[in-house]
Amino acid sequence: MNVIPADVCADVETLWNYHRIDDDPHRTDVGIGLGSHDIGVAVRTAGLFRDGMFPLVVFTGANAPTTVDRFPRGEAVHYRERALSEGVPDDAILVEPRARNTAENFLFTRDLLAAGGIAPTSVTIVSRPYQQRRAYATCRKLWPEVELVCTGQQVALDDYAAHIGDVTRMINVLVGDTQRIRLYAELGYAEPQEVPAAVWAAYDRLVAAGYDAHLVPETN
Repeated sequence: MNVIPADVCADVETLWNYHRIDDDPHRTDVGIGLGSHDIGVAVRTAGLFRDGMFPLVVFTGANAPTTVDRFPRGEAVHYRERALSEGVPDDAILVEPRARNTAENFLFTRDLLAAGGIAPTSVTIVSRPYQQRRAYATCRKLWPEVELVCTGQQVALDDYAAHIGDVTRMINVLVGDTQRIRLYAELGYAEPQEVPAAVWAAYDRLVAAGYDAHLVPETN
């Protein structure tokens, strides 16, 4: 399915718009491409590199159950290969191949850079479009000393859905990321973010409609 069902389209768009930050790019020390099922992250990162937004790229990510078939050698490895084909030179790319969640993306990237004597004061986070807010909240908590620019592919929701190839999975992940904004802040894993009531209402309706495959089990 490559089309968002009409009965949930408005709620999906509400969450999509909430999670996008889309800072205006400006030059930073490092660009960090976060692994996922979306190769568009590598394309966006490469484009920003070509535009002179950063001199060094780190691609970070191992595999998740949702990416192992698409990227069997690991997310970061495939991202690197795509970036090379997009004109990024090999000596401008570092690969962090172990991270299996967003927190590890930042912790392992920071360690990789430190091992090479690199201590950035600013980074550009490149993620799938609707991962931006959770990536921002996580990085702010774990790496508070760096200035952040957050971005993703500049694409409309309907076009993204048509391109990504599995809209049901996309909606499930979008709903799961919304839950994690609250839950991970409560657990101390991320910086708290304001969530408007309209976003929670859309989230609740999508969960009720069955888009709950990516939720984290919660105990009362």
